[in-house]
Amino acid sequence: MDQEERFYEKMREKGVSRRDFMRYSAYLTAAMGLSSSFAPKVAEVFAAPKQRPPVIWLHFAECTGCTESAIKTSYPWIDELIFEVLSIEYHETIMAAAGHQAEKNLFDAVEKYEGKFICIAEGAIAVEHNGVYGKTAGKTHLEIAKSVIPNALATICLGTCAAYGGIQAAKPNPGGFKSVSEALGIKTLNIPGCPPDPVNLVGTIINYIFFGRLPDLDDIGRPLFAYGETVHDKCPRRSHYEDGEFVEEFGSEEAKLGYCLYKLGCKGPDTYSNCPLRGFNDTTNWCIGAGTPCKGCVEPNFWDTMTPFYKES
Repeated sequence: MDQEERFYEKMREKGVSRRDFMRYSAYLTAAMGLSSSFAPKVAEVFAAPKQRPPVIWLHFAECTGCTESAIKTSYPWIDELIFEVLSIEYHETIMAAAGHQAEKNLFDAVEKYEGKFICIAEGAIAVEHNGVYGKTAGKTHLEIAKSVIPNALATICLGTCAAYGGIQAAKPNPGGFKSVSEALGIKTLNIPGCPPDPVNLVGTIINYIFFGRLPDLDDIGRPLFAYGETVHDKCPRRSHYEDGEFVEEFGSEEAKLGYCLYKLGCKGPDTYSNCPLRGFNDTTNWCIGAGTPCKGCVEPNFWDTMTPFYKES
């Protein structure tokens, strides 16, 4: 049995048919802004990968929610992603190694794959008092970031904390927490969200494997395929401005289930994300779908600029 057949056999064991998987591949292809003709080739990246890019995944000041979201990915599940699509060299949450062995693995991987690995960073970095507010294995997160990230081929900031500082950087911020980009003075690819949807990370990785480059970005480092339109643009509860006021648009059956939440504080008109199209937990639901206003968690400084969350801007 060849590699591709083994992959689909494992899918069947998990209750996913080849047709289901191809449907997911078609969705991912569309989410990446590609023609439907690319769907079989995108599927092939999972079913018969020709390379496994090395990945070093660093944790800074965070709640691990971004990892928790990422490991909930499906088609591929996390085991396919880390054993067959990527080569995860270091990840504090999922690796078996601990203590000195784990830290040796980290710096051995940096040396072995210098200039070739993708660094995924999760969490903000403290810079006040030489970064003493965050440490791992006796080294500050600032020290670790400076010794690892400059050696990466590219750095992906997963989650709003790594991308823009997140709640750690909210006022008064005594620890001087900053985004990875600000702390190190480098450009990063940002996949914000609190937490981000795993499909945005998977789409970014597949874009790299498929085309040999990272996707096109907006002016604050976000992939355009995932953050090119506002939440309001695609929201099923969408309203529009008319004479300076929001007017309900019941253009779909979904919209009839509830009114636009703008006057309850929804930040959808100022928030760029594909949440309405993808949702979470395999499209089961999302914030507005559950009846709560969008809080703009993918935007820089959202904790300071979007509050109060239940009052219209």
